[in-house]
This record gives sequence, structure tokens and C-alpha cells, in this order.
Amino acid sequence: MQTDNIPQSGCVPPSEIARLAEDAAVGKTKKHPEVTFVLAVLAGIFISLAGMFYTIVTTGTEGLPYGMAKLVGGLTFSMGLMMVILCGAELFTSNTLLLMGRATRRINIAQITKNWTLVYFGNMAGAFLMVALLMGASQYQGAHGNLGINYMYVANSKMGHTFIQAMLLGILCNLVVCLTYWMSLSARSAAGKMLACVLPVACFLSAGFEHSVANMFLLPMGWLIKTIATPEFWAATGYSADAFSNITIFNMIVMNIIPATLGNIIGGGVMVGLSNWFVHLRERD
Repeated sequence: MQTDNIPQSGCVPPSEIARLAEDAAVGKTKKHPEVTFVLAVLAGIFISLAGMFYTIVTTGTEGLPYGMAKLVGGLTFSMGLMMVILCGAELFTSNTLLLMGRATRRINIAQITKNWTLVYFGNMAGAFLMVALLMGASQYQGAHGNLGINYMYVANSKMGHTFIQAMLLGILCNLVVCLTYWMSLSARSAAGKMLACVLPVACFLSAGFEHSVANMFLLPMGWLIKTIATPEFWAATGYSADAFSNITIFNMIVMNIIPATLGNIIGGGVMVGLSNWFVHLRERD
């Protein structure tokens, strides 16, 4: 990758960001599959940690104004994308930008399919690992069980969308997430990259957009808590399983994960990746 003309301080100009993003996309397809998968598992863990952090921080915020509670939670979730970017992990939502490499003919469809498959299921494995660890530790019992209620509240809300709603919220989510990654490429320092993550991530969390990888953690957490919670848990919290009727396997997979994933591909790969290819990288006569 040519970096002679890229400034070592300040902000990288948009045309150079596009070239950096294209080179990064090509580099992702050249990694050994085992390396790609392990980095994807790590990304799933990082995003799950952010989801856990978000849920803890928003537990007990009922007295705050709606927007302030969402803002506080969104700011904490930005930790996940910071960890992904600074640690070089492989996150499916940002890897939708591989479509840019296809547009410039440096990546073919088979390479994209292979990368997306490895990364998607690696992210899922990392998220499921975090679910298993936290459930095994009964972490959801925190705040006298109210943490578990908040996990279910989040999951119940996300599983209440129609298919089209979830897909549109997925489009909006990855529009913001990939713009966050895009802006991080403009920064030449770790602090700059971290700062680029804060407000955009807080924006998509506050707005209730749907991030497929985050949902691989949040939705199974809510489902498992509802499934295994004891009568003592429900008695202590003053809730019943009937209050979370949207939490089902069908709603989790068909009404959320699938449409959110499709939306994420459109929002990141098309709206960010292909639009910037058209503006900055497309060969013109």
C-alpha cells in the first residue's frame, strides 16, 4: 500500500481514505482462513462485551429522560468498535465494505463469500461464547435480578419488529457503523481512531438501529434468561415471563437476525462502500 502522500498527522483526505479502505478490503481476503476466523471470534467477544456494558449501564435508568438514558448507553457501547478497530479484529458489519473491492475488480465474489462466511460465523461463535460465560456465571442476577430484566427488555424490544422494520433499521445501523470505520481511517493516532467511534456509535444505539453481531449476543442472552429463570427470580423482580412474549426462537432468527444482516449489507456495502467507490475510485473516461 502506497502511503507516501498520506499525512502523518491531522486528517487523511477523503480520496485517500477510499484507497486505504480498498487496500484494507483486499488485505482481508488474503489472510489465512484460520486467522480470519479467530479474529472474527475476537470481534464477536468485543462487541458482546460492549453489549454487556450497555445493558449494565442502562439498568435502573428509568428515572432519566429517554434520550439521556439512551445516550449514556450508546457511549458505553462505543467501546466495542474501538476494540475491534485498534485490535485489528474482523467484524462482519464493517467487512461489508468488501463490495468496494469487487467494484474495483480487485476482489471476486468467491473471495467475498468466503470472507463473509468465516467472519459472520466467527462473530457468532464469539458472541455465543460470551453468552455461555455470562450465563454460567449468573451475571444476569446483578442488581437483584434487574440486570436480567433489562437483558430481556432489550431482546423483547428488538424481537418486536416486523421483517421490513428490522431490515431498514439494519440498513441505518450499518450506514453509521461503516461511516465510523471510514472516519477512523482518516485518523493517524489511536486517540483519533477512538474518538471517531464515540458519537456515531452512540447515535445508532440511541436510535435503536439493528446491528446483527450485537444481536447475536443480546438476543440469546434475553432468550436464555427467560428460558432458565427460576420462580424465585421472577418473584424477586416482580415480573413474569409473559411480559416478554416477543422473545422466541422464530422472532430471534427470522424477524431479527436475518433481516438485520441483510440490512447491514445494504447499509454498509452499498450506501457507504459503493457510493465512495463511485465518487473516489471509479474509473472515468
